[in-house]
Amino acid sequence: MTPFSIFAPAKVNLALHVLGRRADGYHELDSIVTFADVGDWLTFSEAGAFAVTATGPFAAALPSSADNIIAKSWAAAQQIASLRGKVLPPVSVGLEKNLPVASGIGGGSANAAAALKGFLRIAGIEAFDQEAAAAGLAIGADVPVCLMGRSCRMQGVGERIAPLANHAPVSAILVNPLVEVSTPAVFRGLGLEKGQVFRESIADEQNMSTWRNDLAAPAIALAPVIGEVLNRLAASPGITRAFMSGSGATCVGIMTEEAALPDLDPRWWAARTVLG
Repeated sequence: MTPFSIFAPAKVNLALHVLGRRADGYHELDSIVTFADVGDWLTFSEAGAFAVTATGPFAAALPSSADNIIAKSWAAAQQIASLRGKVLPPVSVGLEKNLPVASGIGGGSANAAAALKGFLRIAGIEAFDQEAAAAGLAIGADVPVCLMGRSCRMQGVGERIAPLANHAPVSAILVNPLVEVSTPAVFRGLGLEKGQVFRESIADEQNMSTWRNDLAAPAIALAPVIGEVLNRLAASPGITRAFMSGSGATCVGIMTEEAALPDLDPRWWAARTVLG
């Protein structure tokens, strides 16, 4: 097989409304999702046995290859291939880890989606179908939307996805203060009981001024530096909107094209990008 690479872009929640907590304990969400032009890269090569190796600035923060989310995608792809009478030969995956870990921009989910696409391609299977989406959801709630890889509205726990029309690309900067925030801890910070309704859904898919991230407050309570990042972005000339993505800690500043870079702590990770 000829080696090939797949880009795993950062996922950004432009809006993340929490509608309530379901009887099964999961939180019902309504989110506007888009993708950046920065991210990780996965390279697939023929090998004697399945293996994952990682390089890049955030490689050291990843779990061992046996526990990596890419290994979960490998197991899911093997099952799909077997059910369809296909053969998935051993593969070596080289991960160039450019995105911070546990940062609210779907790095792990994007890696899982890219890996699933790559493995199914090797097995001769079209990656994005209902079976692949179901396998992705079993790996993680954001994997199906990362399989789609385009601006969309995501609802439920991540299983209901609809592409967005007329979603124009925007210039932005991603900033992460390099603190990891536990997603379960952030959701617990909402303090919702099972069956409890919380806030309203997205009313306008095109109007950013009506969007919010309901996880920002509990995330800031856990990591106050997120509030500092948001304040610095909001105070910067040329930043038209500052918000947190996902469960944090990455924050996003929507910028005018001519805007200068904001004043940021040099210890933070930052990347200028185009969303969508």
